[in-house]
Amino acid sequence: MENRRKFLKKMAGVTAGLAIPLQWSFGGAVSNKDKFGELLPMRKLGSTGEKVTMLGLGGYHVGWTTEKDAQEVIETAINGGIRFFDTAHNYLKGASEERYGKYLVPSYRDSIFLMTKTQANDGKTLMEEFDLSLRRLKTDYVDLLQIHSLQNPKDVTDRISNGVIDAIKEIKRSGKAKYIGFTGHSDPEAQLQMMKNNPDLKEFSTTQMPINAIDFLSDHSFVKKVLPVAIENNLAVLAMKTLADGRFFGKKIQEEKEKWNTENPLIPNFIDVKDALNFSWSLPISVLITGAENKEYLLEKIQVARDFVKLSGEQRDKIIDKVIDAPDKIAIEYYKKV
Repeated sequence: MENRRKFLKKMAGVTAGLAIPLQWSFGGAVSNKDKFGELLPMRKLGSTGEKVTMLGLGGYHVGWTTEKDAQEVIETAINGGIRFFDTAHNYLKGASEERYGKYLVPSYRDSIFLMTKTQANDGKTLMEEFDLSLRRLKTDYVDLLQIHSLQNPKDVTDRISNGVIDAIKEIKRSGKAKYIGFTGHSDPEAQLQMMKNNPDLKEFSTTQMPINAIDFLSDHSFVKKVLPVAIENNLAVLAMKTLADGRFFGKKIQEEKEKWNTENPLIPNFIDVKDALNFSWSLPISVLITGAENKEYLLEKIQVARDFVKLSGEQRDKIIDKVIDAPDKIAIEYYKKV
């Protein structure tokens, strides 16, 4: 318990340094705004000098939901103050990128931070995938390109040997990606290997990983093992799976499209959505990337972001204590392959 408190307190201290203060005007504080409306609270993207909204829209759900819902989710994100948008080359065989290229980029490109990812295993494939991503997105550059889904230390060494680092650096030098990074959700050791054995680590600006209360209790915890090392290496941390890829709610089932079976959910039996998101935001993450297959799900999370206030040590402890007795934590984190 004491070690847990010390760790979370230390991380909370780093988190405070990421927040961007509200602008001030005569008569008091006003929220940050752009031409499309009021923005969600902003955080620093590591040492890049960029500011990003603390909530970002995940692209996977944009790809598999209906066309109508995808468009509504994108518009809801913009109207709700989200300006960070995530996608990947392999999400639904390109459907996610294509929908961003149809409903997001043409109207909002200059006002958003756009990120895509590539799971290519060699440099040549990475270059080909990225060219296709740009065409699908209907843009000539992305703000962030990430090497996607590092599986384990061997996968890292293989990709480096196969020219993946050289290729992504070339893209960065070309100006087609302002920043580069890497992601992983299977094994914390993969990201640690990337930071340890990548001689060009200073070229990278971000890393993306699972950040949630269940992970904190795991023997293979990204929060405890990877997060502090990423901060030490000046990498901005992008949080994903903050609801354990939906497993806080129940089991994923396949029908006409993927959806969640909410029988016997962990939330609200243990913690609610607000607690789950606030726990992640209490750690030194730059943006929490959330998936939403309809606008109602997204509006709930937008409101939680607007209402967020710094958690006390006691509040963080209570959230952890609530999930300690959650059944079958290994099954909840099914995406970990360690």
